[in-house]
Amino acid sequence: MDSPATRRTLVSVIVPIFNEIDTVNELLKRLRAAPFAKEIIVVDDCSTDGTTRILQGEQGITLVCHDRNRGKGAAIRTGIEHATGEIVIIQDADLEYDPNEIPDVVGPIIEGSTNIAYGSRFLRGLPKSMPFPNRVANVLLVWAVRLLFRYRLTDEATCYKAFRRELLTSMKLQCKRFEFCPEVTAKALRSHQKIVEVELRNYKPRTTLEGKKIKWTDGVEAILTLIRYRVA
Repeated sequence: MDSPATRRTLVSVIVPIFNEIDTVNELLKRLRAAPFAKEIIVVDDCSTDGTTRILQGEQGITLVCHDRNRGKGAAIRTGIEHATGEIVIIQDADLEYDPNEIPDVVGPIIEGSTNIAYGSRFLRGLPKSMPFPNRVANVLLVWAVRLLFRYRLTDEATCYKAFRRELLTSMKLQCKRFEFCPEVTAKALRSHQKIVEVELRNYKPRTTLEGKKIKWTDGVEAILTLIRYRVA
């Protein structure tokens, strides 16, 4: 969605990063080139593979470094503290998601039809190239959302989650690791927010051998997080 409003609205892109030396340069190159107004906030979660050195040489980003590895959720929370844009979206550094699709994801928020938009990888079904355990975990997560919150989502665990900044900061997040996704989903639905899903056409899943960090056990933790915030 390339419109004058999209080009004018400042989007804070939070990039939580840990040991992504092979992809960080290309990710930032693609992110800078994507057609929308942005501030790029990179939170290095105490990388040990040389990622930090590369980031320190990058221009046009706000770089925040953790002094110890605290987890992806904690890195996102740090990034939120530095965000000044009207809209906040999360961007992984592993090249699975295409920054050129961010304007489409934030479009419904800019138009005023919602305060939250998710980029869905699964509106046309699960990618065959996604590892089987990850496919199972994603199916279980969307069914957990339907059962616990009576809300139909096709992709609960997507990285591309976009929010009006004031709404996101009001959630008072507690996440430390990968439970950011279920926490914001649960808190959004408990407060009766509408989540609009936008189809992602360029998603390319990577395998554990290629550096994928999330495991099937994180899916179990995500379901437990949904339950915890549903009954809290």
